[in-house]
Amino acid sequence: MFENLSDRLTSTLRAVSGRSRLTEENVSDALRDVRTALLEADVALPVVKEFVDQVKTKAVGQVISNALNPGEQFVKLVHDELVHIMGDANDALNLATAPPAVILMAGLQGAGKTTTVAKLARFLKEREKKKVAVVSADVYRPAAIDQLETLAADVSAEFIPSSPDEKPLDIASRAIDEARKVFADVLIVDTAGRLAVDEEMMAEISALQERINPVETLFVVDAMTGQDAANTAQAFNEALTLTGVVLAKADGDARGGAALSVRSITGKPIKFLGMGEKSDALEPFFPDRLASRILGMGDVLTLIEEAERKVDKQKAQRLAKKIQRGKKFDLEDFRDQIEQMSNMGGITSMLDKLPGMGQLPPGAQAQLDDGMFKQMGVIIDSMTPHERRFPDVINGSRKQRIARGSGTQVPDVNRLLKQHKQMQKMMKKVSKKGGMQKMMRGMQAMQGARPPGPPRR
Repeated sequence: MFENLSDRLTSTLRAVSGRSRLTEENVSDALRDVRTALLEADVALPVVKEFVDQVKTKAVGQVISNALNPGEQFVKLVHDELVHIMGDANDALNLATAPPAVILMAGLQGAGKTTTVAKLARFLKEREKKKVAVVSADVYRPAAIDQLETLAADVSAEFIPSSPDEKPLDIASRAIDEARKVFADVLIVDTAGRLAVDEEMMAEISALQERINPVETLFVVDAMTGQDAANTAQAFNEALTLTGVVLAKADGDARGGAALSVRSITGKPIKFLGMGEKSDALEPFFPDRLASRILGMGDVLTLIEEAERKVDKQKAQRLAKKIQRGKKFDLEDFRDQIEQMSNMGGITSMLDKLPGMGQLPPGAQAQLDDGMFKQMGVIIDSMTPHERRFPDVINGSRKQRIARGSGTQVPDVNRLLKQHKQMQKMMKKVSKKGGMQKMMRGMQAMQGARPPGPPRR
């Protein structure tokens, strides 16, 4: 996410971070590169101008903190200003009302609105412990109602039926009554999208908002449209009383223009990021965490929160006890670890949140590929239970059979077995005194690259 912007900014800031003092000249040189990086990321020009002016004003002649050298202080200023233009702090949903709290979803066709409704329903159900009902007031798009019904079943949300014969206003009013009857805490109303902003669409959704008086009106926009996302959000904001924005498809946005422009242009907070196709791929938007990711500082807090939610704690405890008892880490255990990593979004998602991982050499980054871990899982699945528990029995003929069964080559099977052996050694070291330091050295060997140190000063 935001790879292009992150690469440009981290290289620019690395050059200035070793400066013994900040002058107008070296600050101007650095900010010229920062300005170019932001414009290439499709950040709106007024936002870029304000950002650069603010950083320059604060940097030149500023009293430097005792804890930081001048270069580090400049990096902090850039970080803090990124946080500021994205909204300073997380802006959570306001559901403090008599149930059902109604959330109205708006957006253009194809932005991922209906999928976001399901993701939000799951988010509220699992993390906020709310009973959620959903209804579709999209009577124009073929199969829109059926799509929401299917998605609602997937996330275990209460689906309130509607029909293309009904009017959107009637659907929404009836849905509120139905939600009360089933004691739903929240009702999410999906609305019709259009291929472009038009008066008819705006008039309909404006009337809908006035009729049902939602506590939240969220605009869903495709993050990959860059500053156009911010401009479209502004057009909707002029017709509706928006309370926030959801950036869908943010995982595919290598530039970052939308995230850095929406708040400044619309004055409305970004509340969520859509980070993939799965129903759990919705993240609350934290400006400080995203700014850290953009500057290559990682996002450890989000990584810890994901681990708390998604890692199977019982399996983790069983593995820890098994290793402590001196038993070997077998291929069944290895398969479980691959599955746990997949549950957390895969290796690339995890690395994106670790500080300094952007400093890995390109060769090492290529080795740490989600496709490689998926292939490992398929190879292990092609083994017999006995082979998974006792990998040492896997001889030449067994390797050929496993390769045929998994659609791979014998060298792929050999590579997996070698990496398992290295992991096995790491696990053995972890169970002993000083195990964590030894495990890091083991990871270094497994990656075939030096582990990243702190960013160069």
